[in-house]
Amino acid sequence: MANENFGLDVPGRIISCSFTESEVYGRTENCVFRLTIYAETSIRIQVSRQKDFSPNPYSVVSSPLKCNYSWEENDDFYLLKTSQLQIHLDKNNFRLLFKNSSGLTLSEDDPTFGINWQGTAVSCYKKLQQWEKFIGLGEKTGGLNRYGQTYTNWNTDHFGYGTNADPLYLSIPFYIGLHHMNCYGVFFDNTHKSTFNFGAGNNRFSYFTAEDGDLDYYFIHDESVSGIITAYTDLTGKTPMPPRWALGYQQCRYSYYPEKEVLRLADTFREKRIPADVIYLDIHHMEEFKVFSFDKKAFPNPAKLIKHLKQKGFKVVVILDPGIKVDSNYRPYIDGRNKDLFLKYPDGENYEGKVWPGWCVFPDFTNPEVRDWWEQKLQFYIDAEVDGFWTDMNEPATWGQTVPDLVQFHYEGQNANHKKARNVYGFQMARSTKNGQLRHQETLRPFVLSRSGFAGIQRYAAVWTGDNVASDEHMMAGVRLVNSLGLSGVSFSGYDIGGFVGNTNPQLFARWITIATFCPLFRAHTMINSNASEPWAFGEEVEEIAKNYIRLRYKLMPLIYSAFYNSSKSGIPVVKSLSIDYSFDDIVYHGAFENQFLFCDNLLVMPVESHKQITKIYLPQGDWYHLFTGERYEGNQEMLWECPLEYLPVFVKSGAILPMQSATNHAEDPHDGQLNVHIYRGQGKSRQLVYEDDGKSMAYQKGEFSKILFIMDFGSNTLSIDEFSSGFASKFHTANIYFHGFNIYSAELSNNQLKITKTNIAFLDEISPFDPLPDGNHSFQICQEVPGISISLQKNEVQKITLTRIM
Repeated sequence: MANENFGLDVPGRIISCSFTESEVYGRTENCVFRLTIYAETSIRIQVSRQKDFSPNPYSVVSSPLKCNYSWEENDDFYLLKTSQLQIHLDKNNFRLLFKNSSGLTLSEDDPTFGINWQGTAVSCYKKLQQWEKFIGLGEKTGGLNRYGQTYTNWNTDHFGYGTNADPLYLSIPFYIGLHHMNCYGVFFDNTHKSTFNFGAGNNRFSYFTAEDGDLDYYFIHDESVSGIITAYTDLTGKTPMPPRWALGYQQCRYSYYPEKEVLRLADTFREKRIPADVIYLDIHHMEEFKVFSFDKKAFPNPAKLIKHLKQKGFKVVVILDPGIKVDSNYRPYIDGRNKDLFLKYPDGENYEGKVWPGWCVFPDFTNPEVRDWWEQKLQFYIDAEVDGFWTDMNEPATWGQTVPDLVQFHYEGQNANHKKARNVYGFQMARSTKNGQLRHQETLRPFVLSRSGFAGIQRYAAVWTGDNVASDEHMMAGVRLVNSLGLSGVSFSGYDIGGFVGNTNPQLFARWITIATFCPLFRAHTMINSNASEPWAFGEEVEEIAKNYIRLRYKLMPLIYSAFYNSSKSGIPVVKSLSIDYSFDDIVYHGAFENQFLFCDNLLVMPVESHKQITKIYLPQGDWYHLFTGERYEGNQEMLWECPLEYLPVFVKSGAILPMQSATNHAEDPHDGQLNVHIYRGQGKSRQLVYEDDGKSMAYQKGEFSKILFIMDFGSNTLSIDEFSSGFASKFHTANIYFHGFNIYSAELSNNQLKITKTNIAFLDEISPFDPLPDGNHSFQICQEVPGISISLQKNEVQKITLTRIM
């Protein structure tokens, strides 16, 4: 019935309920509803005015678990209980109240508006809780705390976007709410254009709404933000292990061509001994911008070029745009037209939009037959030994920024229009591209980088934050975007170092690359007719800074690779907003500190603008060691900190164990076999896994990997080292153990445990592996070799130790 007082359609009174082992199904006066228990912590809520539900077939990959729940009834409410959640269903006008197991209110529908429809739009209004904060929502600009803001999910090609612009290229309608030392998550699984209002313009409610479709959302509760992220990625999938080379430095430009420019680029990296792994080929590698082609003049023999680059240790990633040029002499167009694979108007005529090649048609990636066709077409690049793919313009983008809403999509047989399907178009293009790589190279790990996507994109691709601008403001905005993506299940993401639009300057590039060293995706990129953005393009001082930080990236590879392994299991991002580990510390949400983040759990990174020589930093609770001096500082304090270009403020959490290696020219270049393990004195026990596999194949999924686990008990000063492998031999033969903040001299070895004994002589006390070199350029050598305890790791046994005294 219509609510005459407010002009809204509401669910009305509950009429009936029925039960299965994992769900409750019911009817109200005006709708049907279903509550499905996916886990003790995760409940799906579906409400529809239709006879049945119309779910998104793409994002959620898990099935409901068999969970014990109870069902109670009184005059006013039904009550569903799991071990972690209590859900009250108002009988009189269907609305929901969520409480934790102790009875504290987590979230509740607004008593008056709750669930409602205005025309086709469906909304859920939630009562604002006292001091409630909101974080996440994926690729969204603005501050860490979303309170007081409104955001739209509508994938948009936004060239040179402003630092507060919305929407951008990718939509993840998942947020986390925090209040009263409790937290919860909401994933609104509706692919139509949606809006999230977090108390903007009012002090009564937050709400989320979609232009059409069902109210279909997942409510998640856990004691920690990290637990909620894990539960969300249990639903939508984890980031799989990337190829190791994808974690190295990547160089891109719109565009490197002809082939002699690509060769010059590769030779310069190797001549200057600046580590690098990937060179991208942008749209000028194609003939008239037509996908599945190479320009015969600029790239007369692409297979030979790529083979030559591989011999130098480089991987090649090519751009893929979805637009297929309308050209009767162009095989992909002819083939797709004959097989009826392109997006259409309702009258059956192919939709055409203008992009780089001119008038184009667009494969319908929501059709399994089209995805199969696209996968087959990738054979063209696989034959040339291309290593990865960069799916761009896949919102989909057209000149004029408009695709008519009546354009039809297959949508797995549901037959949807553009309004329903747009947000998943790039998501399904990335899916098809990844599966195409696996189809033709089933033993190799795929790599896809996508500009567009939806919830679950992490299963198929890394993402980057699109056409950013060469400015300090964009540099800092990019950090927040990556932090927010991590809060939203996307562990592998990054931004264009130096900025894509406009000309970066030497100071900005130097600062940007120091920050990006601690970013999951480490890629520099700039556009045509702009200054170059290679590490050597800004003079000797900036080149030296860039080289040192890139070398640091490669020295940290054991730490980074292990962090990606952990993320593939837990969903916890490699880059963590401080709101994950310090969720209820109000200071981390302050504008001065909201950009700070943890890299690989234990490195606290403070991004700072290029023009600042002094900045304000915040050390959260605990003790922290300055990375470059080893000096210890107490946490829970704000500080002014000097930050010349060559020294980004980075601190190590007390108790951290940092595994490092020697620097290499690229990720597959052999290191020296020495695992340099830096232990920073803390309290209790610390654990650090060093995970290894071959770095490129799918064999790790069959158990072919190696693990070394370091456990430091600071109470007894005992280090335990356990090594185990399954079909893969560790590439490290010796572990060099460096202690920071300890007063030690001797060590006793017994049963794979290293017992540290205190004496009056300082041994590696406050000595950092990152000492400055006193030269005129103020450059520094990352991780100088310092004496320590060397342990030979052979046949799963610690066989010897060597002790050296620091005089």
